[in-house]
Amino acid sequence: MIAWREDGPDGFAPLGRGGLRVRPLSFGGAPLGNLGTAVSDEDAEAAVHAAWAAGIRYFDVAPHYGLGLAEERLGRALRNYPRDEYILSTKVGRVLFDPGEGSQTDTQGFAVRSSLRRVFDYSAAGVRRSLEDSLNRLGMDRVDIVFVHDPENFYRESLDGAFPALDTLRSEGVISSYGAGVNHSAILADIVRETDSDVVLAARTWTLADRSALTDLLPAALEREVSVVVAGVLSPGIVGVEHGRLDELCRDFGVSIMTAATRFPFLHPAVTTVLIGMRSAAEVETDTASFAETIPDAFWSAILDEFGLSEPGRTAP
Repeated sequence: MIAWREDGPDGFAPLGRGGLRVRPLSFGGAPLGNLGTAVSDEDAEAAVHAAWAAGIRYFDVAPHYGLGLAEERLGRALRNYPRDEYILSTKVGRVLFDPGEGSQTDTQGFAVRSSLRRVFDYSAAGVRRSLEDSLNRLGMDRVDIVFVHDPENFYRESLDGAFPALDTLRSEGVISSYGAGVNHSAILADIVRETDSDVVLAARTWTLADRSALTDLLPAALEREVSVVVAGVLSPGIVGVEHGRLDELCRDFGVSIMTAATRFPFLHPAVTTVLIGMRSAAEVETDTASFAETIPDAFWSAILDEFGLSEPGRTAP
């Protein structure tokens, strides 16, 4: 099913089943952890402030991002704003610890040196420890959403440990919502069916270049009333790799590929918001301006025809 999701009159839509509401564009915190290249403390903080000024009110982060650096930076910047006015999510599954081996350069894509190391832990105890550590790094007394991070290689451990622990935390009112963040749509679809998750984070599987989530995750999420947060729409090389025709369509309709990529996910009603990683105030300005550009309905009709997708509802993201 392809249809533009209906926003409320204030531009917000429900996120999960815990009463959270979110705007279409949200802030991905991985760049604050020096993903790929180093970001200064000043630029990181300026990015968060610029996002706030642009109306962004949902911020996502994880211990994995820069071995805790992203959580520290995001928390420091967000402490300038009323806690009840934004949504904050983090992740569990990787617990950080100091083995006493001294500072080393990270080998998992983040330009940081740290004495901390990651260890996979999808147990109930690991979830509680990870969340407590995250709150300390963030300098917060709560987060709203917790995602089980990359559980595909620890699926049984997650079903037995992490998800029941998060279900308990939600029932206790410690968190509002929980789910998983994964790069594989079939695994997320299974999680939607087998747990009581109410929000999931789908990375790189419902984009202009990869539409695999349409066959499994998105129908399951729609059926189970699970909100889908989409990430990875602007990952390096993801736009235009598969479909040379995309460039031609964008030129014909006067639509930038960046705008098309960030708005495409909303063609499915299960999608609630798109996370874009932003590392500076300048990037925030560019990304938010692009996201706000007008796109003709005829462009989406052409995209749907090109990809062989049905069009039973409105298509005006």
